[in-house]
Order: sequence, then structure tokens, then C-alpha cells
Amino acid sequence: MERVTDVIPVSAYSGFTRLERAAAGFLSEYTGTTRTSHAAELRMWAQWCFNHHLDVLDDVRREHINAYALELEEVHHRKRTTIAHKISALRMFYKWAFEEEVISRNPAANVKRPKFEYYTTRAYLDRMELIRFIDHAKQGSPRDTALCLLLALNGLRIAEALGTDVSDLGRERGHRTLHIIGKGHKDAVIPLAPPVALAIDVYLNGRTSGPIFLGACGERMNRHAAARIVARVTRKAGVDKHISPHCLRHSFITAGLDAGISLRDMQHAARHSDTRTTSWYDHGRSSMDGHATYIVTAVIAGA
Repeated sequence: MERVTDVIPVSAYSGFTRLERAAAGFLSEYTGTTRTSHAAELRMWAQWCFNHHLDVLDDVRREHINAYALELEEVHHRKRTTIAHKISALRMFYKWAFEEEVISRNPAANVKRPKFEYYTTRAYLDRMELIRFIDHAKQGSPRDTALCLLLALNGLRIAEALGTDVSDLGRERGHRTLHIIGKGHKDAVIPLAPPVALAIDVYLNGRTSGPIFLGACGERMNRHAAARIVARVTRKAGVDKHISPHCLRHSFITAGLDAGISLRDMQHAARHSDTRTTSWYDHGRSSMDGHATYIVTAVIAGA
């Protein structure tokens, strides 16, 4: 197995503590928002250990991680999904540290994540709201129109959309396509619906290089600028919800399931590795629309 010290010489860590070297090695295997998220979780965990006079690498045992999870739930009232995410990050860190022989035992090996329902409470646009959103997006600048249509009608993650270059556009068997780098560095080539392809063409106006989506100063657009665009279009559409770029992905998946697309096909379109992830988006919709109370009432009361 290739060790991190084979890739990054120990001399590069000369000013680091042992924990900092371990954290840097672990985080070097991730990029983008995943790395940022894991780094934040490690900082919070290190602070908790410091407050409890524990060395993160040498003193921690399974009961300490369980106590941390319990405190998050009972004292700080964090959601179980949030706690599960934090515990997963710690499990991955300690697994890496054990395999790299930074520690002699893995204290997180048998730590269980809290159980929770597989569904998301993130806001999304229903069918009519999504129609209004798209209509108002088309009234904006060519750049805003192209971005909003790509997010809403292709369901891309914001990092996927903003990471694309003009050279990633192509054609395949009569389809306009876009090559993206998905979660986990997975390559994918997705088809673009005619309105999306047209909006991108209008925005590019013949430009043949560079990032597809540019910021105000000509650099690659960042996620904060994209979030402001989505929020602005949402307000103009008269939707009183906090809609982020990822909420448009939720809206895309929900609209597809509402239209009768199978869970398996939506999983493929959303590029989810597990159908349970896709079903998170379906739970809130179907738990109301298909609730047993409507069927029982129709059968028993004839209503």
C-alpha cells in the first residue's frame, strides 16, 4: 500500500505537530467541499478532545466518541443526520490513521452511527414553482439563464456545474453533451436538453475556451455568486423559500419522481451510488401524497 509519506516527504511536515501531520495526510486524499467538510469535523473533534484533556491520537477510545455523539444530540440538539456525518468523518480519519500506522489501534472501528430516517428536509420547488423559476430565469442575463437551467433541468451539483469548461461541451449520437467531474472524482458525460444547450450557446456567444461560467471579473464563478443568482431568480419568481443551488438538484429529482420516472432511472440521472440516497428526496413527497389515511378513508368512509 502506498503511504502518505511516500507521496509527501516527512520534511514537508517539519513544522507540524504529529496530529497536524496526520490530519494533513488524511485530508490530502480529498478535494473541494469534501476536504473542507472533513477538516471542519476534525477541528471540532480536536477542540472537544482538548476540552476533555484527551490526546486525539493516543488517548481516544470508543466510549469517548460515543460521549461526543451523545453530547451533540442531548446538549447541542444536533440532528441525527448531522451527528452521523460527523461520526463518519471520524471513522474515516481513524481508519486512515490506523492503516498508515500513525496509531496502533482504531478507536472508531466499532463506533456506530446514530440511526435516522433516509429523507431530506431541504427545501425544494414543487412543479408549479419550478415552472415559474425557469420562466423568470429565462428573463435574466444569458449567464444567469444558462446556469439556472443547467441546475434545474439537469440536476447538477453546484461544484459539477461550476467546474466545467467550454471544452467539456460535445456531441454524442446526436445529443448535445457535457463532460463533468462528479462526486468522488467520477467522470460522467450527461446529455443536455435542447433548452439548456441553447441557453449555454447563447451565453457563450462563440467563446471557445475557459470556464463555462465566469464571475464578474472574468474568473471562474464561485459557489457564492451562483447562490446569489439562484436566490435572486427565486425571489423574482415569487417563491417564499430559501432555495440554494442544491435545492434545485432536489427539485429536479422530485420533479422526475413526480413525473413517474423510476427510482432506478432517477438514481442514474442523479449519479447516486445508492438508491437510498435518491429515496431521501422521495420520502417527503410520497409520505404525504400516498399516505394510508387517504386510502383508508376512501375505502371505509367513501370520501
